[in-house]
Amino acid sequence: MGLLAEGTALDWPDAQKYADQVREWGIKMLAGLTTGLQQLLEIWNKAKTKERDALLWGDEVEYLVVTYSKDEPKVLLSLRQADILTALAADEELSNQGGGVPAIQETQSQHSNPLPVFHPEFGRFMLEATPGKPWGIGFKELLGVEPDMKLRRKIAIEHMKSNEYPITLTTFPRLGVPGVFTDPYYPASGSKLRSQFVPDEIANPHIRFPTLAANIRWRRGRKVQVNVPVFHDKNTPNPWKDPSVNYDLHQWPEDDDVRNGASPDNFIHMDAMAFGMGSCCLQITFQAKNITEGRKMYDQLSPIGPIMLALTAATPIYKGFLADTDVRWNQISRAVDDRTKEELGEEPLKHSRWRIPKSRYASNSTYISTDNRLRPEYLDQDLIIDENIKDKLMEGGMDDRLATHFAHLFIRDPIVIFAEDLEELDMSKADHFENIQSTNWQHMRFKPPPAGSDIGWRVEFRPMEIQITDFENAAFSVFMVLITRAILSFDLNFYIPIAKVDENMETAHARDAVLNKKFYFRKNPFPTRPARGGGASGTSTPMGVSRPPTPTGPVEDEYALMSIDEVINGSHSEDNEFPGLIPIVESYLDSVNVDVQTRCELATYLDLIRRRASGKLWTAARWIRDFVDRHPGYQHDSAVGDEVTKDLVGSVIDITDREQEGKGWKGLDVPNLEKLLGKFRGGCR
Repeated sequence: MGLLAEGTALDWPDAQKYADQVREWGIKMLAGLTTGLQQLLEIWNKAKTKERDALLWGDEVEYLVVTYSKDEPKVLLSLRQADILTALAADEELSNQGGGVPAIQETQSQHSNPLPVFHPEFGRFMLEATPGKPWGIGFKELLGVEPDMKLRRKIAIEHMKSNEYPITLTTFPRLGVPGVFTDPYYPASGSKLRSQFVPDEIANPHIRFPTLAANIRWRRGRKVQVNVPVFHDKNTPNPWKDPSVNYDLHQWPEDDDVRNGASPDNFIHMDAMAFGMGSCCLQITFQAKNITEGRKMYDQLSPIGPIMLALTAATPIYKGFLADTDVRWNQISRAVDDRTKEELGEEPLKHSRWRIPKSRYASNSTYISTDNRLRPEYLDQDLIIDENIKDKLMEGGMDDRLATHFAHLFIRDPIVIFAEDLEELDMSKADHFENIQSTNWQHMRFKPPPAGSDIGWRVEFRPMEIQITDFENAAFSVFMVLITRAILSFDLNFYIPIAKVDENMETAHARDAVLNKKFYFRKNPFPTRPARGGGASGTSTPMGVSRPPTPTGPVEDEYALMSIDEVINGSHSEDNEFPGLIPIVESYLDSVNVDVQTRCELATYLDLIRRRASGKLWTAARWIRDFVDRHPGYQHDSAVGDEVTKDLVGSVIDITDREQEGKGWKGLDVPNLEKLLGKFRGGCR
């Protein structure tokens, strides 16, 4: 959701003048310098020794809100986010139990079991829901995640119109098509987005969001270019030209973009932030017991990110066309890419300071742990950083690796600046720091404790796609919690060169990457000393299998190309013997005190992950493609029309309605549902 400050937002020409001031004040929060960077250093100096007793965590589920009726020819995006949040805030019974909206949550934190909390998101058709309080360390709490997700959906439905539904599809298949796709309808274009496909009214009206979209376009010097390769079906022309692109528009200077090559052949062309930030995802935030543990989690979860992106693939349709990719990540990256032509390397450096290889929404660019297993060879030797900022951070007491991390984040300009925040530097806040931190959307985010709170150091795991059912979303959430605990308990080592993580993120975009692609992954994750559950030889793994110590030879010998199945379920070939993440999790569960019933329930979630990785169950992306392919209204020309979209969304609603009723999915008339979800529906039988 980002930093929702109030005030007078500056347009980019004015904001640009104050970029250095915000950067400096942002870091001032981290150290007591007379100029800049203070907020970051203030937090650092106050919180670097902060300790917490236990690992806490929370999940974030994002919904699309649609209007759907069997009697209407179209399913539409509902733009009533504000009205729904108002209804939630006005519900006295909900607020008395600690749920509703964030302001209520803050005043009701004394409740032992507060109800879920709802938040606004970029799109006026989106909602975000989180648990009313963080989940704790108890294993039985993991079994409360799925019921809580069901409750969130139920509460949301109760505060909507009878024809509105919160669904967990990553993107709305008809977002941006010519004609009507929102309720109420607004014509495309507007002074902020200047899009020929979507109206300004599609964005949350909070000043941060339209200003963010406008200033990204303004700084970039042209509209964003979100081009996704089209899927070529048997009746798809080649070359294929996006039929929705109007080359004759002349309302805004940016309309020239498409006439200057912004819309190439064989690509679905999109031109606004809404096509990226209008996507839904599943995010997990972990609170570490201290900064050292947080930095370790950040590093060790980073190589797992692309694996989970591919495994949760759920985004095969954009703007009414089948895409030749399965996940959302690069589309969001392009939708918020504010780099100038100089920073992109398209023109010689003249006004910009650097050529920047990635969008501000991208995979991680460095590791941050103090782990002595972090070899220099894993790092990007050409990482772009602001040396002046790094020097100031280190002068303020920050170590080299963490100072490098923040000095890399701070090469970005603050995109939204409020005039009121420039009047004086308030060291009790972190607004200037968060201004830059929260608009660096990497697949992992390292989050210092908020100023003036008792919250600890946190790590946000961001790559996963949202799934259709609460059962699936709970399964992936629980799996990530368990693998994180196994990492900490067994002191696992998943380091590979950060450049290979980048490659893996690209690989994850391919159609059916979970089945057809291989990913770089570390062959031996175990430490050289005895791990919990291991033997006394000093080289035993948590699995009780003898292994050589962690390699210290060439880095290239430490990792291999593996399929998702091998990473998740294990590989025992002559070329590569990797135990698999699920067997590691099961070994962890063996090493702790988990009762039989809880272990059985957790095994149900792990079984879903196992089957998805092996191909026995489909990803949501593959299921959606199959649904479109077999629909009588589909002409095998890559175009996904209103009829197909309505039936697809109707089936998703039927699935989630049945799940809400607790009746399972058996007998539901939805094509190949068993291949998506299996014969089980969660829990032990």
